[in-house]
Amino acid sequence: MLGHEKEAVPYYEQAISSDALSTEDLRGAYLGLGSTYRCIGEYEKSIALLTKAISLFPEDHSLKVFLAFAKYNGKDFEGAIQLLLDSLVETSSSQHIQKYSRAIRIYRDRLDQVW
Repeated sequence: MLGHEKEAVPYYEQAISSDALSTEDLRGAYLGLGSTYRCIGEYEKSIALLTKAISLFPEDHSLKVFLAFAKYNGKDFEGAIQLLLDSLVETSSSQHIQKYSRAIRIYRDRLDQVW
């Protein structure tokens, strides 16, 4: 956030590989590094790292949102919106979203289909 993203990368990488972080700090380091990779244009690295982080922390929807950003930047528009729709349905307490969750899940896999 301070404009020193490239300089932050080795610190994130070292922290993640150190085995010294608490679970919450490790989760945050994955998110920070994944976001940093995206910000410096390393979309493939961002996608790979955030995908790994989600496998470690599947309940963390913030990781999924940042992965959606990276997929968008990597021109995987469908994958990006699918992640966002999944997170919306899984986390929303809105009765309106929940009422239409079945339809949202059906359309999520048919974004380009003309009915």
